[in-house]
Amino acid sequence: FTGKSMTRNFRIPLLLNSYLVTEMLAPFFASFLIMNSVFFLVKLVPLLNIVLELGIGFHDFIRLFAYIFPNIFLYSLPMSAMMGVIIGFTRLTSDTEILALKSCGTSLYQTVPSVVIFSTIIAVLTGSFSIKLIPASEIAMKQLMFRLAKEKIDHGSQEQQITEALGDLVVYVESADDKTKELKNVWVSDMRGQEIPIITMATTGKMISDVKNMMVTILLYDGSLHQSGVEDAQIVDFDRYRINIPLQPPSLIDGKNVSTLSKKMMTMSQLQQRASELGRDTQKGRKMLIHHEKRLVLPVGCLILSLLGLPFGLLGGAGKRAIGVPIGLFFFMFYYVMFTLSQAIAETGVMPVEIVMWIPNVIFLVIALYCLNKMTHEQPLIPKFIKVRITLFNNHVLFPLFKKFKKLVGQSKTKVKTVKPIIKKVAPQFLQAGIIRANAYSRVYHFPECEFYTCKYCTMTFKNTEI
Repeated sequence: FTGKSMTRNFRIPLLLNSYLVTEMLAPFFASFLIMNSVFFLVKLVPLLNIVLELGIGFHDFIRLFAYIFPNIFLYSLPMSAMMGVIIGFTRLTSDTEILALKSCGTSLYQTVPSVVIFSTIIAVLTGSFSIKLIPASEIAMKQLMFRLAKEKIDHGSQEQQITEALGDLVVYVESADDKTKELKNVWVSDMRGQEIPIITMATTGKMISDVKNMMVTILLYDGSLHQSGVEDAQIVDFDRYRINIPLQPPSLIDGKNVSTLSKKMMTMSQLQQRASELGRDTQKGRKMLIHHEKRLVLPVGCLILSLLGLPFGLLGGAGKRAIGVPIGLFFFMFYYVMFTLSQAIAETGVMPVEIVMWIPNVIFLVIALYCLNKMTHEQPLIPKFIKVRITLFNNHVLFPLFKKFKKLVGQSKTKVKTVKPIIKKVAPQFLQAGIIRANAYSRVYHFPECEFYTCKYCTMTFKNTEI
């Protein structure tokens, strides 16, 4: 072979792969946009509640929603990738482009690398969101929520105004120094766990924020504490008094609390370390390990589901229904059902977490390889003996049951008998009593009492029988 021919043979797969990847990108982005729009509408209501309660601006609202997007992408990317492969190859099959490739001597094996490249890129993106961006976004959201709550408190604690931004604590400050942040003549009413408030008064004070522990501390100096009861009252003088206030902003987003440190905020190494501290065989330790494996399982599952979309996309054809999309949606939901089931099994401790969490990926990998093998050999995905069994089951079980059910429904319906109205034939008004009617052709005449008196062929009338 010459160098020119070798170069030409090397460029053909690159051109084919780039074309196939381009065909998959358009439906991928369309599916990605639609899915994220749906998720946006679902998440919008709880976000609007936070906006109204904290009074945040548009800029902080965009930041808050941007921190939620990595969790959305963890599920929208795999499904969009699978739909991109299915819809892309369904279009190629419907337009007979796959048939044209076969006629040019291109094997279906040569279409697999393009799907692998496309799926690997999406899987890497999913992995980066799962391992890196989701923990970072959770921490950033926690800090943002703390800052918003702190700003609400700072705006609320103004001079000679009552601050009610701390829940069951009410603070009144007579004056405040903007440079030193020192508060003067502070009055605090504490209703936490009390029916009658505890009143604290101090000459000076200071407010300290702890971002890590989501805590606001009020330090009071040279004051007194007043607690009144039903029978007696207490007054305690102090030189220094500390009030710790855990911040509890409206941080529940979609039922999840983002104001406390959770396993979603931990890195991979922190999850392993926390699992070892809690005990890998304990329930809390297994939850840490489950979340650790989840960050690895879902990106690999994205790759496998995208590969499974290739044979489903080739099920259609010119003049055939595009059944690949509903089949792909079914397998996508079935994968996440198995994934949820594997999480439940892992929490029980029946099997090691590292094994049971990867069972859905192993099963779907076997299904994907089987379907790819059948597709490249142009064989039906469902074996012939299974089709025969399904046909026999339908003919001998489903269809008879359906007929019996239809018969029972038909019998249960009440039959309504139609009653024909009785129509009495009345002679015309000009046929008065005593007039005889006769048929000119048969020469038969009828009296009014005759049943054939109103016959249409009787066109002659007589006054009597005498002529």
